[in-house]
Amino acid sequence: MTSQDTLAMIWAGLLAVAVLAYVVLDGFDLGIGILFPWLGVGRERDAAMNSVAPVWDGNETWLVLGGGGLFAAFPLAYAILMPAVYAPLIAMLLGLVFRGVAFEYRWRTERGRPFWDLAFAGGSTVAAFSQGVVLGAVLQGITVHGRGYGGGRWDWLTPFTLLTGASIVAGYGLLGATWLILKSEHELLDKAFRFARRFAVATVTAIALVSAVTPFLTHEYWRRWLAFPNVLATAQVPLLVVLVTTALFVALRRRNERWPFPLALALFVLGYAGLGISLYPYLLPGTVTIWTAAAPAKSLGFMLVGASVLLPVIFAYTAYAYWVFRGKTAAEGYH
Repeated sequence: MTSQDTLAMIWAGLLAVAVLAYVVLDGFDLGIGILFPWLGVGRERDAAMNSVAPVWDGNETWLVLGGGGLFAAFPLAYAILMPAVYAPLIAMLLGLVFRGVAFEYRWRTERGRPFWDLAFAGGSTVAAFSQGVVLGAVLQGITVHGRGYGGGRWDWLTPFTLLTGASIVAGYGLLGATWLILKSEHELLDKAFRFARRFAVATVTAIALVSAVTPFLTHEYWRRWLAFPNVLATAQVPLLVVLVTTALFVALRRRNERWPFPLALALFVLGYAGLGISLYPYLLPGTVTIWTAAAPAKSLGFMLVGASVLLPVIFAYTAYAYWVFRGKTAAEGYH
């Protein structure tokens, strides 16, 4: 490998970590918004929002890092991908804006609180669904002509992308419900367990459907997942999914408050591993690899110096924030 190839691999790994960190951290607070319409008006909604209020904006740091890192480290992939998924990306950003404003405004008005509750729930759901649609659009393939996007305006909208969008909504709902199990008490805790069981069923069903469809999108996916001897290695992922799912349902049935959230996170990590198996070494399936999309070696090296300083700082303040706000929460705030 040349120095540029090595740096490209390092940056691909950093971006993979950033995207995973965003999904598992921002996923649960988007999940709180997805659950919001079914929570009781007043104390239940206040307690749920208080549980994520100290950390939600820090969680979105990883989204900025992922998007900015893709633009800086892999400009070719960025230039092709953005026109292909402009519509769902704009919808996602608008959803995040509405929910972000709702965090601040709902506490400052009584008359307008129902509107801001709706904005919080709607923005969270739209953002989650849009992220799933973008994921589905990447998996099903982006049409590339030369060094630019060669597809149509609506290529991103297919039954498969709608399925992946709904799957992400279900998965984030599960993360939100299991987060509430960690953070809530009394009636809200009982409701969180009920939500967790329902969203666990929806999430596992969605994983099964997406996993069943993906190998048929392209022959390359089929070869990686089902051709011998690859299947001997890739079969470990669905096996682990079955084991984690079983442990999750056992924990929910026993009303264990500690384990459902880590187990739900484990399901996402396994799904992310499956995505890596399907895509590597491509950033855009079948067309643009990590190395062909990479910026010049000097640019990658210069940015890596900054990242080596900033990433530990981000990890440190994120861990500190979660440590400080580690207890149960109520309508008045953390205990």
